[in-house]
Amino acid sequence: MAHVNKVMRSINTPDGGRCVDIFLRPDGTFGFEEFRRDVEDPSGWFAIGGHIDKVFDTEQDAADRALVVVSWFRDTAI
Repeated sequence: MAHVNKVMRSINTPDGGRCVDIFLRPDGTFGFEEFRRDVEDPSGWFAIGGHIDKVFDTEQDAADRALVVVSWFRDTAI
């Protein structure tokens, strides 16, 4: 199944092992999710945050909430 959400911003940790994606859904709402990847696993990124179903009216609202709930994200400039 193809991804239908459009990623607006993807912010990685300095080591590239985690990221937060802020995305736009087809219905015009926004969301975010935290992902991780392991360099030894070629499978790619795995959602780990459990935030993907949270709905926000604006991109900034989604980013603001991510700043609250994803601890490393607070230390990363967006």
